[in-house]
Amino acid sequence: MMKRLFRDEEGQGLVEYGLIIALVAIALIAGLTALAGNTDDDGLKGIFKRTTSTLDGATTP
Repeated sequence: MMKRLFRDEEGQGLVEYGLIIALVAIALIAGLTALAGNTDDDGLKGIFKRTTSTLDGATTP
């Protein structure tokens, strides 16, 4: 019975997909946290703020 239990790999694929999704989620959280910055002028928010102000001042022909 124990041999059959260890040979049964039916749920193995689902567990592997779950681990991959968890690793991707951790990487995304770590990356977004690193880009967030400590103030409004740092990080991702500052980049969007500067881009928006630059585009607001642009004129179209």
